[in-house]
Amino acid sequence: MIYLDNAATTFPKPESVYTSMDECMRTYCANPGRSGHKMAIESARAVEDSRSLVAKLFNIDNPMNVVFTFNATDSLNLAIKGFLNPGDHVITTTMEHNSVLRPIMELEKIGVEHTFVQADTEGFVNPKDIESSIKENTTLIVTTHASNVVGTLVDIKEIGEIAKKHNIKYLIDASQSAGIYDIDVKAINANMIALPGHKGLLGPQGTGILYVEDEIRLRSQREGGTGSQSEEIVQPDLYPDKYESGTHNTPGIVGLGAGVEFILSTGIDKIREHEEYLSQYMIDEFLKIPGVKLYGPKDSKKRAAVIAININDVDSGEISFRLNSEFDIATRSGIHCAPLAHKSIGTLEQGAVRFSLGFFNTKEDVDKAIEALKKISSDYVK
Repeated sequence: MIYLDNAATTFPKPESVYTSMDECMRTYCANPGRSGHKMAIESARAVEDSRSLVAKLFNIDNPMNVVFTFNATDSLNLAIKGFLNPGDHVITTTMEHNSVLRPIMELEKIGVEHTFVQADTEGFVNPKDIESSIKENTTLIVTTHASNVVGTLVDIKEIGEIAKKHNIKYLIDASQSAGIYDIDVKAINANMIALPGHKGLLGPQGTGILYVEDEIRLRSQREGGTGSQSEEIVQPDLYPDKYESGTHNTPGIVGLGAGVEFILSTGIDKIREHEEYLSQYMIDEFLKIPGVKLYGPKDSKKRAAVIAININDVDSGEISFRLNSEFDIATRSGIHCAPLAHKSIGTLEQGAVRFSLGFFNTKEDVDKAIEALKKISSDYVK
């Protein structure tokens, strides 16, 4: 199969991810931080090694500010629900994933106000619109870095500067950008960043990360055993223990560390340049196909490698089904858990077919997708 669904989860993973997880499971996968025997100590060391690698990738001074979660959704829920209080006001955008929108809507029930800043039809968000939405009780700004629908990049540096200027905390959803774009937490004034382990970071599913700066103390969303301060019946207030109750996904975290190590050794610029090249080639060729409507920027430097299209008014699910069944090409159709984004670009009813490229895709993969789309389009465009 030609796998073009990397925005959902990357595939394949680097070989080192598979081998490191297998070694962990077979040789030392005891419970980290709970016991004093050598297998448990080795497990704990492996978890902390991965934490340090993540800190290195994002220029985080203290690895203890790296919290391991189960996915980006888990990270976003912890950040949003753990930070906001009744009477607070939060600003976000119409390009967000439901993992941002739904926690915010849930908090509306307890008196948290929100503003959804409208994006344009290409998915661009004007930072000035965010600044003009600030109120006296605004305590948090939340934005994606790259749209999971059309890939449009958000100017997180300018928004970070706006947040800092107004003494407001800034949370970034880097689900589609981490591991592909250079993210320096100090350079962009990010107070919190939510990350999936299984997308651009090339780790396995069931892994996530939340970076939280020192001065923020989130309310934990899960209490229990941490292996620290076990004589107390209240949750410890230590980073990252406060947010990591229960047994770690040790093999997953080990695999995540191997993915990050692959990125560091390969070079993030090389990864990004490869994806930009393939994206631009795919965009240019798709635009030549009769009936194809392509959404978002036409310049690959203004978007992640996430390309959404439709063919005339044909249901997006039908196109994705045909790509899979007739051409063995994996894509995703529909609303992509981002209804306001689809409303912004005008595809809420039809949805869109999403082609998402990864580092292990090739020009040959893109050529086959182009030829497949030409054949499918010819059946609908006369």
